Amino acid sequence: MTSRTVLAGRIPVTRLTPALPDPRWNPKAFAGEVVPFGATVFREGHDLVGAMLVLTSPSGVEQRHRMRAGAPGTDRWEAKVRLDDLGTWSWHVTGFGDEIGTWVHDAELKIDAGVDVELMYEIGARLIDRAAAEADRPASVRKLLKAYAAALRDTDAAASDRRALLESPLLAEFDQRPLARLATDSEEHRISVERRRAGVGSWYEFFPRSEGARQFKNGSWKSGTFRTAQKRLDGVAAMGFDVVYLPPIHPIGVAFRKGPNNTLNPGPHDPGSPWAIGGAAGGHDTVHPDLGNLADFRAFVRRAAALGIEIALDLALQASPDHPWVTEHPEWFTTLPDGTIAYAENPPKKYQDIYPINFDDDFEGLVVEVTRIVRHWMKQGVRIFRVDNPHTKPLAFWERLIGDINATDPDVIFLAEAFTRPAMMQALAMVGFQQSYSYFTWRNTKQELEEFLTSVSQETADFMRPNLFVNTPDILTEYLQFGGPAAFTVRATIAATAAPTWGVYSGFELFESVARPGAEEAIDNEKYEYKPRDFAKAEAEGRSLALYLGILNRIRAEHPALGQLRNIRFHASDDDAVLVYTKHLEGRFIDGRGDADHDTIIVVANVDPHSVRETTVHLDLEAIDLAPGASFEVEDLVTGDRWTWGANNYVRLDAFTQPAHILRVIRGTDA
Repeated sequence: MTSRTVLAGRIPVTRLTPALPDPRWNPKAFAGEVVPFGATVFREGHDLVGAMLVLTSPSGVEQRHRMRAGAPGTDRWEAKVRLDDLGTWSWHVTGFGDEIGTWVHDAELKIDAGVDVELMYEIGARLIDRAAAEADRPASVRKLLKAYAAALRDTDAAASDRRALLESPLLAEFDQRPLARLATDSEEHRISVERRRAGVGSWYEFFPRSEGARQFKNGSWKSGTFRTAQKRLDGVAAMGFDVVYLPPIHPIGVAFRKGPNNTLNPGPHDPGSPWAIGGAAGGHDTVHPDLGNLADFRAFVRRAAALGIEIALDLALQASPDHPWVTEHPEWFTTLPDGTIAYAENPPKKYQDIYPINFDDDFEGLVVEVTRIVRHWMKQGVRIFRVDNPHTKPLAFWERLIGDINATDPDVIFLAEAFTRPAMMQALAMVGFQQSYSYFTWRNTKQELEEFLTSVSQETADFMRPNLFVNTPDILTEYLQFGGPAAFTVRATIAATAAPTWGVYSGFELFESVARPGAEEAIDNEKYEYKPRDFAKAEAEGRSLALYLGILNRIRAEHPALGQLRNIRFHASDDDAVLVYTKHLEGRFIDGRGDADHDTIIVVANVDPHSVRETTVHLDLEAIDLAPGASFEVEDLVTGDRWTWGANNYVRLDAFTQPAHILRVIRGTDA
């Protein structure tokens, strides 16, 4: 008879998290992220079990964290750990029979009932004897344990004194060094920790050519340059943004150039779409001559860095008909039966000025070329790439490219602009993309937002980080088109507080809301024309949201709870248009200090931009580490107003004056 290998282990340890839907790739976190580790641990019978999380840092330092029981009856065990060191961590969970816990549980029941009293004390004393003999325990602790065992056997002691021994603080010794004969280690797992900007940031998008652009009486234009665009960086920094994303900065093709609003009849002064990359001046490794040269670009990057801003550059793998690739590498494109090259389409949209890349005829050649391009821009100071339409390219290509780049430069970040099906969006994140655009742009009602934010913070948080952009050059939702300034305020509030990474496209702060007829995009789309804006005039006239955006980013910077993705919790309100959620961070995770106070933010938002809402919100106080029935003070971080709150609270949110509250809970030393 052939024996079979037993895989379960003496103490079964199953369903470990964090984990990906496909185990070929590692879960990931960002530096400073509080990661919930979990496992299902159980055994036969009624004896208690325990679980220990064993983490090994990239430098080889081992950490041990006692896991706590989850919801009763689930056999789930959890431990939250803040991961700071960059690189790949290894971890496993050890399940064990909790002999001390079992003894204390049984002894309390039997001794209080007067059953087997001396037997229970002797069982405990023998367990403690065993622990005192273990050489890996400090000598001072072993001495105390010997005295504790003797006290358990002291039949001359008062009954109440002996009973109190079951609650001795000395039993905490077994929290990190449990006493266990039976133990099972799970398989070893991995989690990759990337730099903080991979998971936390405030993004601002603008077109350099529009900054400083001037139109003359004859209709011709002088393009803005990197040197004129530097001036805009001060305004962006004043609003607290720490990443500036630039659309493609390369030469633009002339053939089939698009005119205003994607028309087919451009005028002689129309600049064309930056995404129609390539012309006589060069391709993806070249700066558009109207913007300046590489030295000007490097100066732009340095000025941004001096202001605390990183530059994210667009990586769009496509070409205009004038791109050097078209003649040098025709195998990189798809030739139709009539001899023409297929142009890009996203029905009903057509992009006659753009040729998509065909990856099937020279995959290796494209890997080499795109790697060269990325490393070229890295040498100019770029460490973040916003990738255009990655879902229209092979998944294997991105896994190869990002893997090769991050193998030598793990600080380089790739953002997937993938408004696509969930399977592809999530797969892009699994194979390497550090961030992803998401469906947030189209989630506007209370129910939609609760479902969406629950999904990205709980279901996919182990591998996909959402960047909550509120608008893009191609996306101006009906909510913004018809919601007025209140809609812009609400969307910015939720994006900036619900996830650690968010972004806006220039013009959002000016409430640009007029759509091109029949399209979900702004009229006079900046993709096809210069669009200089007078931000200073708008602010002086009170037609700007810039001050509020600055307040949002200041709040984010001052409250570490908003720098976490997984900690959002939703609470009830009596109005289906009033969204309520908290972002809570335990004090032991704030800057790694065990003595820091908790950080708790409560957001209450009226998602109906056309009304005044009065309602009651109902908070689950235990979810934010407050006792049921507690009362506490809150401060509105925008207005400075303070109120006394509890589990049930009246709110009035006027869409036209203050559609949302961002409240901090004042407790302990905060007062």
